[in-house]
Amino acid sequence: MRQVLFSLPGGLDIRGYGAMLVLAFLSSTWLAWRRARAEKLDPEVISDMAFWVFLFGMIGARLFFCIEYWGEDVKTVWQAFQFWKGGIVYYGGIIGGAFAFLAYHRLYRFPFRPFLDVVAPSIAVGTLFGRLGCFLNGCCYGDTCQLPWAVAFPRLSPPWSHHYALGLIGPDAAHSLPVHPTQIYSALDALFLFVLLTAFYPLRRRDGEVMGLLMLCYPISRFLIEILRNDEGVFVLGLTISQTISASLFAAGLLYWGWLLTLPRGLHRDQVATPDPGSTTLAATGSPAHGTGI
Repeated sequence: MRQVLFSLPGGLDIRGYGAMLVLAFLSSTWLAWRRARAEKLDPEVISDMAFWVFLFGMIGARLFFCIEYWGEDVKTVWQAFQFWKGGIVYYGGIIGGAFAFLAYHRLYRFPFRPFLDVVAPSIAVGTLFGRLGCFLNGCCYGDTCQLPWAVAFPRLSPPWSHHYALGLIGPDAAHSLPVHPTQIYSALDALFLFVLLTAFYPLRRRDGEVMGLLMLCYPISRFLIEILRNDEGVFVLGLTISQTISASLFAAGLLYWGWLLTLPRGLHRDQVATPDPGSTTLAATGSPAHGTGI
């Protein structure tokens, strides 16, 4: 755990969580941009859209957290804006980012399913760095265990505070009890998903199948990792809110695949010529000339 990586002159702290979020944004955007160009899609769509997806993703993630933990971890309006200290919910970010993606497609029509495939591996990369940020911050921790790789977090960290509130440790304890490093589990899971999606990319038969694979695989791994976590209570039917959303996302993934299988086989990249980099201009209406399609 390293909530503050280092301090700049003047007392400005560079927090580990915020630094990982920046790396998540930069790496995922760069990867999607390169993938779009390789797939004969206009990479400027990624450049134009990335900021808005990230912004609304952060808003959704923080809003979800504030709603879920208002009165506990968030007690004032000012605390609600202190996202750099941690306290964002992954699925809230997915919802916010998806909203921005759909809204941008509504305004500036671009090939929808091909770009879903382009951003799918980038979501895994962003998740990887985001979970490393969770580890540095001490949030999203696991339940107590005695495994060789268990991690004890320092005094006043979220796990320490939780264990102290339960009476499991005293006020002078230097560390929390050993817990599952579920943040590292999630980071490794994201790395595996990235490798899987990258390997599947050239094997897809229809545009949209890479995103479909992510929609089926991530909810399963997230559901299982959630069993080892200890920072969320039961939401419904013995499941946490993240497990409930995971089950819903998996069901949506099945429906999505059912729809994909009704479409003819074929890829967008096989039907278009390589785009001219100089063709990305603003139309008379001021909208980027990204093209149309689903």
